[in-house]
Amino acid sequence: MNTDNIRGMLESFREGAISLEQVLGFLKSFAYEDIEFAKIDHHRAVRQGFPEVVFCQGKTIPQVATIMKKLAERSPNVLGTRASKEMFAAVKEAVPEAWYHELARLIVVERSKKEPDADRYILVLSAGTSDMPVAEEAAVTAEIMGHQVQRVYDVGVAGIHRLLAQRETICKANVSIVVAGMEGALASVVGGLVDKPIIAVPTSIGYGANFQGLAALLSMLNSCAAGVAVVNIDNGFGAGRLASIINTMR
Repeated sequence: MNTDNIRGMLESFREGAISLEQVLGFLKSFAYEDIEFAKIDHHRAVRQGFPEVVFCQGKTIPQVATIMKKLAERSPNVLGTRASKEMFAAVKEAVPEAWYHELARLIVVERSKKEPDADRYILVLSAGTSDMPVAEEAAVTAEIMGHQVQRVYDVGVAGIHRLLAQRETICKANVSIVVAGMEGALASVVGGLVDKPIIAVPTSIGYGANFQGLAALLSMLNSCAAGVAVVNIDNGFGAGRLASIINTMR
């Protein structure tokens, strides 16, 4: 549900196409829909520009399918994160338009594709190929929210010439998402090259002293490059959402 839906409903009422009871029925469940195990926030798109996103991990398969179906009944685009193939199979039965991004573990319903700004793009960089699942979660999130996204993968600091070869693409981006595990140094390097916001995403990729991403997180938080913000370990969705907000601002 978004402002266009609300405007269309009110215009339909004014023209006599729907009744006052139908309008009241809509407004009654407008804030949220209580289905016992979840309270679905149908107002989220009006407040924040995109419907409530479903964090699937930890939910049962029937719960995920029901929540996604309820959201899809009112919103053309819906996103579910940290989803398994089994969850997707159940959602697909309830919402036939749904598709699954296996690498990013995302369930996507995209009935209304927004036209992205051709002059502004979000750049997603990964230090290594092993960081791609988190990078793709960020990239697909930004794309479904209506943004042009470019990808530059496997450009970690161990072979910095690979990164520098992409300098023109990096410098033209309106906002960059930098995904890195191990020691997380890539965010500082990119931050020192550009004058636009950097969203750093530490990943849990690395050997023992990486501490499942804690080493990369601390490294990024202690970056000496200005303009680097950091999201939680493996939080590709959070980075994609933040980049989307930044790229929308004028």
